[in-house]
Amino acid sequence: MRQGAVAVALCLPLLCAGSLPGAPPPLPGRMADTGGGSQLITAEARDTGSTAGTVTWWERAGAGGRWEAAGSAPARFGANGLVDGATRRQGTKTTPTGLFGLPFAFGVAPAPAGTRVRYRRVGPDSWWCQDNGSRAYNRWSEPLAADCRPGEAEHLIAYRRQYAHALVVGFNYREPVRERGAGIFLHVDGDGATAGCVSVPADAMRRLLRWADPSRAPHIAVGTADGPTAITRY
Repeated sequence: MRQGAVAVALCLPLLCAGSLPGAPPPLPGRMADTGGGSQLITAEARDTGSTAGTVTWWERAGAGGRWEAAGSAPARFGANGLVDGATRRQGTKTTPTGLFGLPFAFGVAPAPAGTRVRYRRVGPDSWWCQDNGSRAYNRWSEPLAADCRPGEAEHLIAYRRQYAHALVVGFNYREPVRERGAGIFLHVDGDGATAGCVSVPADAMRRLLRWADPSRAPHIAVGTADGPTAITRY
């Protein structure tokens, strides 16, 4: 989803664990579900009306190891804030909250040296279909599918700055629900808030791509610092 909206946060009740005695563990250790792997990205906004926040990437050694922060960066969210991914509507310029997989990466620029995740290079015929009537809805389409209207798709190469490097966020991806939303990415910052994606500075995006290891099942959790969607509630 192209740059030009506000930031939203996430933490659905299923993400938040119960109270723990003593000093609180790192953020992922206070979540009920981190995706089952040993790498996690958290994208946290102050509240659901925020358009800015922080992206932090975490890792742990071993099944019972303590989560440690591997890096962080300022983040931007949708222009109209964050909203529960289960009830989100397409075109609302909101960032969906929840816990999502990261199916693959892509970019107008070559993959940074050391990238291990699957990486698709954007070319002149690379599109992301957002047409609710298309069989290619919420999918990379190259060339553009015959039943996907150009006005209802993103021509990826047109966003050379934002899509220099990006990770696909698995929102509404495995079994897409029409009108729920399409084209949610973690990508490079534009000039402000996004249309529903999460964005970070270009250097942070390159660092994330070099860090992500598919063998460690990285996920992304989007949420807020407090309230009913708070990642940090415990």
